[in-house]
Amino acid sequence: MKPPSPLLSRLAAHAPASAAIAAGGGAAGVSYGDVGARAQAVAAALAARPGVPGGAVAFLIEPGAAFVQTLFGIWHAGALAVPLSPLHATAELAHVIADATPAVLVASRALAPRLAAAAPAVPVVFVDELPTAPPPGPNVHVHPRADADGLMLYTSGTTGRPKGVRLSHAALAATVSSLEEAWRWRRDDRLLHVLPLHHTHGLIVALLGALWVGAAIRFVPFAPAEVWDALGDSSVFMAVPTIYAKLMQAFDAAPPEQRARWAAGASGLRLATSGSAGLPATLHAAFARATGQSLLERYGMTEIGMALSNPYDGARVPGAVGRELPGVTVDITDESGRTLPADEPGELRVRTTQMFSGYHGDPAATAASFDADGRFRTGDTGVRDAAGVVRLLGRTSIDIIKSGGYKLSALEIEAVLLEHPAVAEVAVLGVEDATFGELVTAWVVARGAAAPTLAELQAFARERLAPYKLPRALHVIDELPRNAMGKVQKQRLR
Repeated sequence: MKPPSPLLSRLAAHAPASAAIAAGGGAAGVSYGDVGARAQAVAAALAARPGVPGGAVAFLIEPGAAFVQTLFGIWHAGALAVPLSPLHATAELAHVIADATPAVLVASRALAPRLAAAAPAVPVVFVDELPTAPPPGPNVHVHPRADADGLMLYTSGTTGRPKGVRLSHAALAATVSSLEEAWRWRRDDRLLHVLPLHHTHGLIVALLGALWVGAAIRFVPFAPAEVWDALGDSSVFMAVPTIYAKLMQAFDAAPPEQRARWAAGASGLRLATSGSAGLPATLHAAFARATGQSLLERYGMTEIGMALSNPYDGARVPGAVGRELPGVTVDITDESGRTLPADEPGELRVRTTQMFSGYHGDPAATAASFDADGRFRTGDTGVRDAAGVVRLLGRTSIDIIKSGGYKLSALEIEAVLLEHPAVAEVAVLGVEDATFGELVTAWVVARGAAAPTLAELQAFARERLAPYKLPRALHVIDELPRNAMGKVQKQRLR
C-alpha cells in the first residue's frame, strides 16, 4: 500500500494549540487545531459534490486562514487543488479554469464576482458558507496517497500560454523537507508572508515550508512601511527583488530615526531570501548595508521545485544561486546534453525528487521538457565556477543575445546598467537586426526627471563591459511590464 500524503500527516501531528496563522491587522490568530478542524469541515462539504473526489477544485481566496483551511480541505476531499490569482485579469482566470476543468469553484465573496465573468457555467461556493465544524460522525480523512497529484500551479506564461503543472503530494513534501534541512526551518519561526499564493514561491516555499515545521505565519498585504514595521516581529522573510527594491526606496526616503528603527527590526531576522527573478548585486549590497542581512538567493521552477541555494551558513555570493539542495542534481550542458566543465556556460538540466508529474493534458509538452537522460531541460543558461557555485546568465532564448557572432548575457549587461545613477530599472534583450543578427537593446526606467542618453550609458558601461556587449539602442519608458511575481515580461517589450 502506498503511503498517505506527508503534508496532511505533518499537519495533523502539530500541537493543536500552537499558532498556525498569527494574529495581525485586526484578525485573530488561528491554531493548528483550528486549521485541521476547519479543513475537515470543508472536506466533508466538498466531497459530497459530484466530481470533487478524484477531480479538481479551483479556489480564489485572499491570503489568510481561509486560504489555508480551504487548501487542506480540498486535499482531505481527495481532490486536486488549483489556486487562482486575484491579480489575474478575467481572460487569464478564464484560461486557467477552462484548462483545469474544476468540478466546483470556491471563492471569497469579495472575489467571487471575478469568476462570474471568467467561468459562468462552473458552480461557485462561497468560502464563508462552508461549515466551520466537521459533521457528526467520523471525519472524512481521505488522506490521498503520496504519489497522487495534489496541486496544480500554472506557469507564469513567460514562454507562451500558461500551462498547468501537476505536483504530487510526495513532490511537495520533497521540496519543503529539502528546504527544512538547508534553511534550518524551526517550529518557533515566525514567517512574514507578503507573496501571492498562486505561485511556487509564495505557496510552496514560503507557506508550506512554514506549515511543514509547525511555524506561525503572519500575512501582510505588501506596503513598504507596514512590512518594515512587521520585520521586527519576524524571524523569516521571503520576497522577490521588486519587493526589496521598493523596501529600499521607502527606507532611503524615511527620516533617520525611522530608518534606525526599521534597520534594528530587520537585523533580527534569522533568514531573508530572494527568488523568482535575478537579484541585482547593487540591491543585495544596499539591503545588507541597511540591515546587516545578506540575502539568500536561490533557484527553482514550478516544474522542479527548488534546485539551488546559497548556504545558510557561510558566505553568500551576490548574483549567484549557489549549489544543489538535498536530493537534487544539476548539470550544466551544451546543446547535445554533454556536461560541461567549470566556467563554461550552458543549459541547466535537473534531476530531483521534487519533479512535477507532467503538464496537464499535454503529454507531448511533458515529454519534450526532458532530455534523453531523463533530465528536465530548464531553458535557463548558467555557469558553475571551480567551487561549484552556479550563476545564472538568463533564459536560453530571450536572455541570451546572439550579436555579431557573440553570445551575450542580457543579465550581465543589465547588472552594469543598473549601476548608473540615472537608471532605476532596466531590461536588455536582442532585437532582430540585419547587421548584427540581434541588436543589444535596453529599455530603461529613469531615476528622477533626467533620463540617461544612449551615449551616456555606453560611456558608463564601456569601463565595465567589452565593446561588443554595449547597448546599441535605448528606449526610455515609464515602467517595465511585469507578471504577478515581479518577473519582467520581456516578450512584451520586443
